[in-house]
Amino acid sequence: MKIKCLLVDDEPPANDLIASYIDRMDDLEIVGKCNNAIEAFNYLQKTKVDILFLDIQMPKMTGLDLIRSLQERPRIVITTAYREFAADGFDLDVLDYLVKPVSFDRFLKAIAKYNQQNILRQVEVAEKTPDAFEKAYMYFKVNKDVKKVFLKDIIYIESVKDYVKIVTTGRALITYQRLSYMEEKLPENKFLRIHKSYIIASDKITSYNNDMVQIDQYSLPLGRSYKQSFLKFIANADLLHP
Repeated sequence: MKIKCLLVDDEPPANDLIASYIDRMDDLEIVGKCNNAIEAFNYLQKTKVDILFLDIQMPKMTGLDLIRSLQERPRIVITTAYREFAADGFDLDVLDYLVKPVSFDRFLKAIAKYNQQNILRQVEVAEKTPDAFEKAYMYFKVNKDVKKVFLKDIIYIESVKDYVKIVTTGRALITYQRLSYMEEKLPENKFLRIHKSYIIASDKITSYNNDMVQIDQYSLPLGRSYKQSFLKFIANADLLHP
């Protein structure tokens, strides 16, 4: 399911620029464009959106006034030429604040924030509802592309300096990220740190010994400082699945 975006700006070129960025993203779609905040208010009363790209200075009603008027709010990304309203925006819990002219890289950072918050929601649900894990996913920037990876497909993750290598059932990709970030975001009942450089999918363990953990055809090192927590996990798994 694509992320539904509504664009609100009284300057058509500004809307067109954000629209061109959205068109580059496979998982984003534009569901509407509005020229003022009142039009956007009426639209949002009838249609649910995921991200609202919103200008501040518009005739009749400002973007900030629109935010205050909404009882149920989508995630909001402010797009404005005015830096001085940033504090007001974040007081209203906006997702991000982009100053015009908005670059594509800065736009991507806003989308990454949305995805990170979505990950947290998915992880919370996945930890409570086993079936939800089948649909949980994360996005990773790989070169100039943003790749979608389902958590259920991950076999292991390896730290490579300032990058991580994510090995899945169908491919491997390298992205600029820290292993500690991955450990924090992934559901702890599905993934296990076994070494300073490795996180594994716990349900894919096929065998182990004092020094190594076998995951399918991969033999990965079991770090000394992680051995106790690993053996505790294995003991608990044995109790749950006699």
